[in-house]
Amino acid sequence: MELNDALYMLLIGGVVVLVLLLRPGLERLGVPPLVGYFLLGFLLRLADARWALLGAPGHQIFEFLAHVGVVVLLFRVGLESDLPGLLARLPAASVIWGGNVVVSGGLGYGAAAWVLGWAFLPSLFVAVALTATSVGISVALWEEADAVQTESGALMLDVAEMDDISGVLLMGLLFALAPVLHQTPDAALLPLAAETLAWFVLKFAAFTAGCVLFSRYVEERLTSYFERIQSWSGTIMVVLGFGMIVAAVAGLLGFSMAIGAFFAGLIFSRDPDAVKMDASFGAIHPLFAAFFFIGVGLRVDPAALGGVLLPALVLLGAAIAGKVLGTLLPALALTGGTSALLIGLSLVPRAEIMLIIMQRGLDLGAWAVTPEIFAHLVIVSAATTLLTPFVVRPLLHRHLAPTPATG
Repeated sequence: MELNDALYMLLIGGVVVLVLLLRPGLERLGVPPLVGYFLLGFLLRLADARWALLGAPGHQIFEFLAHVGVVVLLFRVGLESDLPGLLARLPAASVIWGGNVVVSGGLGYGAAAWVLGWAFLPSLFVAVALTATSVGISVALWEEADAVQTESGALMLDVAEMDDISGVLLMGLLFALAPVLHQTPDAALLPLAAETLAWFVLKFAAFTAGCVLFSRYVEERLTSYFERIQSWSGTIMVVLGFGMIVAAVAGLLGFSMAIGAFFAGLIFSRDPDAVKMDASFGAIHPLFAAFFFIGVGLRVDPAALGGVLLPALVLLGAAIAGKVLGTLLPALALTGGTSALLIGLSLVPRAEIMLIIMQRGLDLGAWAVTPEIFAHLVIVSAATTLLTPFVVRPLLHRHLAPTPATG
């Protein structure tokens, strides 16, 4: 047993070192690190198939680390969400958000159900997954061009944040509805959906109310207390610990831990700058995020990659067109043509939320997401995150002068 523990520790340590080596190298090449993590996970899957490298305990270890990665990823999304500011700018951003979510989901469902001929529930998972975006990649490109503080940059950020929030909420609805629809396929759809949604909304309202009360009356006292009693800068560890507790409560209520982690981040977003300045979170987030994407690569079945190109291209086309077309027309009413195109292209990357949705579907079974569909969406994620910087970066530098936003 001790020998096995030593071997697993050696493997985990080796993966951590590889992550630390991969990240700066890929960033210098302009390649999002998550693509390298996908490949690392997939190579681990191939090595395990050839030499039984992991075994059941090894898979459990990586699965647990991936679950922690989900919590850390969604916790950060919630932590960095500026809800008060977003609500103040809601009228303009909501027009673009509504268009891109409806068109992205519609084209995703159409591509899956009508072009590829997939069943209703797998197509629904694809549709919901494609409504999300990857705000981190989009913001990084605009920050690099010193354009986040422009009018167009602020609008892009608002829409990307709304995409993330709606993606999390739609994920919760999907996870509540899909098992019921699968178990009772012959029941009347509307009454069944109404009953399931009513129960979901009731539980969700109670959970949200609890989060609001905690944020308003407990959070500030809690963080202040731990800041007083600690002799080291470890407040972020306490915050993350309570974030994990909230995520676990959400999981026990049937919402999934990802949704709970997002709400936990919102709870502690009262003073996000103070949290983000803590160097400890800067080390925690990239490492556990890497384990999530490595876990995604580990879940890709090599046998599922046969004939993967055509479906992946169809879904990639839907993913790109959904964000660009869904954003372009409503954005033209608020900004210029180039800025509208840039906003649409910046929303194309899909990563965290999309992959969490598809991974949960894979866990539910082939009736929700097959290994082949999962592999297709992993390729779509890698392609959108790889292609977007090469298209958006030159457009930003050429057409968008860094003029600060007014008001």
